[in-house]
Amino acid sequence: MHAPRIINISKSHFIGMRVEMSFSNNQTAKLWKSFMPRKMEIEGVLDEALYSLEVFPNGFFEAFDPIVHYEKWAAVKVNAEAKASDGMEYLAVPEGNYAIFIHRGPASEAPKTYQYIFQKWLPNSGYQIDDRPHFAVMGEKYKNDDPESEEEIWIPIKK
Repeated sequence: MHAPRIINISKSHFIGMRVEMSFSNNQTAKLWKSFMPRKMEIEGVLDEALYSLEVFPNGFFEAFDPIVHYEKWAAVKVNAEAKASDGMEYLAVPEGNYAIFIHRGPASEAPKTYQYIFQKWLPNSGYQIDDRPHFAVMGEKYKNDDPESEEEIWIPIKK
């Protein structure tokens, strides 16, 4: 695993669908199955990527518990003027620093990448988790469970 790129992003805007879930009751596949047939309805889309966002409650990472609920989003990035249609919602992500990691390989192996991030990189980085959404960017190299797949994992950080 390579060291992440650290970047500062300005406020970003997303439209999509969300579900409340936990790690022990994962609803990700169901969420994406509802979102994908409707993503073409969204106007003001800024790029071709798909965004999987997580909004965690305060203290989520201090004492990890797989039954604690958080919000999971299936979304696209939009301009600030975009409006959510029926059944869709709007999410603004505040500006701030992100550590960007590349996950290579099937999506089913992403837990290994997250384990590296949270157990090896983060404790030795001089950064801590910031209270902003986390997300994965699934661009043109993303191929779900293909061994050649690639996605970016964005972790909000602060000194």
